[in-house]
Amino acid sequence: MTRTLAEWQAAAAALEFDGRPVIDGVRVAASTGETITKTNPATGAALSEIHACSDVEVDAAVASARAAYESGAWSRAGAGFRRERLLELARLIEARADEFALYDSLDMGKPVRESASIDAPGSAALYRFYGEAIEKQEDLIPVTPPGSTALVTREALGVIAVIVAWNYPLEIATWKLAPALAAGNSVVVKPPVEASHSTLLLAELAIEAGIPAGVLNVVTGRGSTVGRALGRHEDVDMLAFTGSTEVAKQLQQYAGQSNMKRLALEAGGKSSNLIFADCDDLRAAAEKAAFGSFYNQGEVCSANSRIFVEREVYEEFLALYAEAALAYAPGDPLDPASGIGSLVSERHADEVWATIERARTDGRIAAGGTRPEINGSRAFIEPTIVTDVPADHEVHTREIFGPVAVVTPFDSEDEAIARANETAFGLAASLWTGSLSRAHRVSQRLVAGTVSVNTVDALGFTTPFGGFKQSGFGRDLSVHALENYTDYKTTWLQWG
Repeated sequence: MTRTLAEWQAAAAALEFDGRPVIDGVRVAASTGETITKTNPATGAALSEIHACSDVEVDAAVASARAAYESGAWSRAGAGFRRERLLELARLIEARADEFALYDSLDMGKPVRESASIDAPGSAALYRFYGEAIEKQEDLIPVTPPGSTALVTREALGVIAVIVAWNYPLEIATWKLAPALAAGNSVVVKPPVEASHSTLLLAELAIEAGIPAGVLNVVTGRGSTVGRALGRHEDVDMLAFTGSTEVAKQLQQYAGQSNMKRLALEAGGKSSNLIFADCDDLRAAAEKAAFGSFYNQGEVCSANSRIFVEREVYEEFLALYAEAALAYAPGDPLDPASGIGSLVSERHADEVWATIERARTDGRIAAGGTRPEINGSRAFIEPTIVTDVPADHEVHTREIFGPVAVVTPFDSEDEAIARANETAFGLAASLWTGSLSRAHRVSQRLVAGTVSVNTVDALGFTTPFGGFKQSGFGRDLSVHALENYTDYKTTWLQWG
């Protein structure tokens, strides 16, 4: 059922907030006694006090996870039992989808329309996907010499740490939690301090779904404290992360300084979108380009924020793209009519705005470039299209994480590919062409974990998502994500 602005506002007013961590199945207070005031970026109003945990809570959560794992109540319960519990968790998420949607919208500013129709139901569906998938995994009996049999099985790793980004709080947590739990691991999650509430609710629902206490723990607080403690913890077997490349590199150091824990790092990107003159529908390409660069306020790791257009259609595309960007006008995140919401904070908006101002000086703002005040908040930025900046400008090279895109003409296929690959990242890329040969040829040469042809930012439950170069390693989504949280064990039986 579609809600009105007034209905969402009433639901938000009735929402309860609890910023305490969940350890061993119960809410506890941080030993530090310190809290972090969480405000709604779209209004500036205080929402809750997030408990600033320390190494004490991290140690307690890891110990709880280890005890749960060693007990076998989850790890050795069998795929069928885990399947039923994950299916029940999916049902509970769907039953409280509006609460999850409101938590993420109020925490980080995204339109509640999207979190209610996509993020929450999509997360429920992904727990269902992995619950069903885990029963269908097969082990191996390879060929061995006569008188012997070898069993090759995939085994859970043990205690998994998960560090979640703030741009899709529930979804990104789910991308990692669902396969990790399905495989039989126990997990300690550090949600983003900017958006902790949906993950905390998820931990409570896990207990209600019959997942044993200690299997899913949530430790709130700052990355410099909680994230560091998890990264350096000697009893964490593996760490999964989504966030910045800088933090991903720090986590690699922590792993080396501690127990050489395994890592799966999704570290962002600076994705390209190539528009060739033989594109069948330039308007559709422009509309999808606007979606690919401005959806979720541009706070998307795979946002197609570098757009390269063949020169003969450059001006036509630019006009269509500017027109399409109008559909993403910022507004109150609780208003179903808003194109996009606010950025995650006024501080982040300040950083994005400073980039726009430098681009205004160094090049040209072809569309947008304003910062409206809405509901008394300055965290809103209009979708902004930049042109005429040099190739080494920051709008080409740096992940801005806001509604800012740069459009540049090219004259040949080779030039387009070279420009697309001229980045430290390799998460995603898109291309538009009416030629099947070109689609195969160009996609093969683009250095990206996902290449979308005649669409943008394509992903699904059945296809792996991740990147090359400094976009990290490991894959989310699909059955391949189970490989992050398991490894092969050989059991050799000599019987003759």
